[in-house]
Amino acid sequence: MKKTIQLKAAVLFAFAMLFSVITFAQDKPVASPRDSVSGKVNGATISINYGSPSVKGRKVYGGLVPLDSVWRAGANEATVFTTSKDITVQGKKLPAGTYGFFVIPTATTWTVIFNKVAKQWGAYKYDKTKDALRVTVKPVKSAMNERLVYKINAKGFSLNWDKLSVPVAVK
Repeated sequence: MKKTIQLKAAVLFAFAMLFSVITFAQDKPVASPRDSVSGKVNGATISINYGSPSVKGRKVYGGLVPLDSVWRAGANEATVFTTSKDITVQGKKLPAGTYGFFVIPTATTWTVIFNKVAKQWGAYKYDKTKDALRVTVKPVKSAMNERLVYKINAKGFSLNWDKLSVPVAVK
């Protein structure tokens, strides 16, 4: 009789453990999921792969994203920018290839950076000497975007997040 109770207790315990493992192993939504966009600009296929964080009521620029510092232009892994052909960005040539995409936001202008090291975690090991191209752009006010999103159009692309859009001209 004692063995039967012990066996039932052991089975019940094993079932409870299995249930706990299954319950806690459920995938939780990623806070800043990877996203990507691709499109054609003057015959070149442009692709941008990025982590898409949410505002979540936080102060974004000058808060979550510090001004006057290199930012990975997304979340987690650095944003990756690929062009299938040579393009002109803000009037300066960028050869076909894959780049780490970074920005330096300020209160009035942003420096847009295409770095030769495409795969990086954040901007922690960003090396200015590996920049392929730097250009300056002016951000504009926009409608609210809760999640960071990139958009590609016939004139180039833009980074849109919070109440700001950062257009980058491409030819």
